[in-house]
Amino acid sequence: MVSAFGLEGEIILLHSLGKKTALKGIDAIFVEDQKTSFLPYFVQSARIKSEKEIYLKLEDINTREAALKMVHKEVWLEEKDFKQFADRSAPIALLGYQLIDKGNIIGNIDEIIEQPHQVLCKILLEGKEVLIPLHDQTLQRIDRKNKKVWVDLPDGLLEIYKSS
Repeated sequence: MVSAFGLEGEIILLHSLGKKTALKGIDAIFVEDQKTSFLPYFVQSARIKSEKEIYLKLEDINTREAALKMVHKEVWLEEKDFKQFADRSAPIALLGYQLIDKGNIIGNIDEIIEQPHQVLCKILLEGKEVLIPLHDQTLQRIDRKNKKVWVDLPDGLLEIYKSS
């Protein structure tokens, strides 16, 4: 959530779903309270602000002050809602895909970090968080049916993570 809007507790939500959406029909979102703790909030109303932003009114958030407390918190959707609202071609749709380098499965994509010239995929490799760049030089192909992403990573990239 990026900002409070108005005086009645409305919030502006920035999303990476890859298409304009008002989250029509969604009942609840989950807001990250602490690193691994999520609180459900029921959606009273939502409307499109722009391709990547939504005006969101949540139950029990009725003042600007209450909305300001929500700013900068991470928002999550249930998997069924995510699948319904995410554009298939959006980078975030790669969550949960297997990442394969030179024929070897290196891990499942746990998080997508979008940057101006590349996308970073976070995976766990031998218990360590690893950031894998996806761009023209590394991405070979995506198999959406089987949820696999083939990459050709620079020699030594994975070894950096393994040795630290």
